[in-house]
Amino acid sequence: MTSLPGHDADQIDFLLLPEFSVMGFASVLEPLRVANRFLGDRFPGAPYRWRILSVDGGPVLASNGMSINAEAAFDNVKQVDTLFIVAGFNPLTYYHPAIGVWLRKLDRAGGTLGAIDTGCFLLAEAGLLQQQKITLHWEAVASFKERYPSLSTTVTQELFENEQRRLTCAGGTAGIDMMLDWIARQHGAGLATAVSEQFVMSKIRQQSDHQRMQISARYGVHNLKTTQIIGLMEKNLEEPLSTDQLATSIGVTRRQLERLFSAHLHDTPTHFYLGLRLDQARQLLQQSEMGITAICVACGFESPSYFSRAYRSRFQRSPKQDRAARCKPEHTSGKPDAD
Repeated sequence: MTSLPGHDADQIDFLLLPEFSVMGFASVLEPLRVANRFLGDRFPGAPYRWRILSVDGGPVLASNGMSINAEAAFDNVKQVDTLFIVAGFNPLTYYHPAIGVWLRKLDRAGGTLGAIDTGCFLLAEAGLLQQQKITLHWEAVASFKERYPSLSTTVTQELFENEQRRLTCAGGTAGIDMMLDWIARQHGAGLATAVSEQFVMSKIRQQSDHQRMQISARYGVHNLKTTQIIGLMEKNLEEPLSTDQLATSIGVTRRQLERLFSAHLHDTPTHFYLGLRLDQARQLLQQSEMGITAICVACGFESPSYFSRAYRSRFQRSPKQDRAARCKPEHTSGKPDAD
């Protein structure tokens, strides 16, 4: 069968990590199953084959409590055509040096390495991401950039990135879009369209489509000036802009800006902005190993005591309690392990 330039994708392996997303996994696997159905008359056997791997060779428990049986432990596989790391919550909890050694051996042997949802954390931890464009679930982007600052400029907001020997997607249904793009490159747009129609999709999303809904859809706001301000707030969480600066940026007075937020969001600009920063702080607390003081600074709070009070008011628990409530990932160095 034909394939992506420079790579023969005869078999696809999936390394499932505990707490992986079933949606992310199924969204990558199911397009292959449907493509096999349509290609059955043209190719003997199944054009696409797959195998499920786990850390220990046993079943893997997904984030929704479903258990998926694996066919082998990762270290029993010495070579791959294409491997997808399928992760979800707390990906580094399940990383250890042996996985990094194995991934680097696969890479040296010419395998294509992919990551679904937060699987990029393992590729980064193993030192296998350099200047390739990558993407991951939007909720994990901040913690990824904080842990791997040298890779910050390579992270995009795309649904997927099909780079040479690196395939990444944001998880959720973005896996369907990534695989439709892959299938189209291998077998033509007609097959990709036929596969998409089996999933009752009204269109095939492009790589550049947004991971998140547009601001207007997320907040139910259709006033242009208000959505512009929200966009500015989201881009300036670490160094918050003042209300006067926000008002000046769209050519209104402070009072006019306050009226816009009151009319369209039933809130004040200051309180709304505070909520965005606290939401970001909670994501970092739950998905990174950053210290609470560092998170406080990263989300634009100069006073740790004020940060703690505001956090408790919004989430009914302190930052320390929120951090303790989650399963804290193992500490790793962030540097490749010795082979």
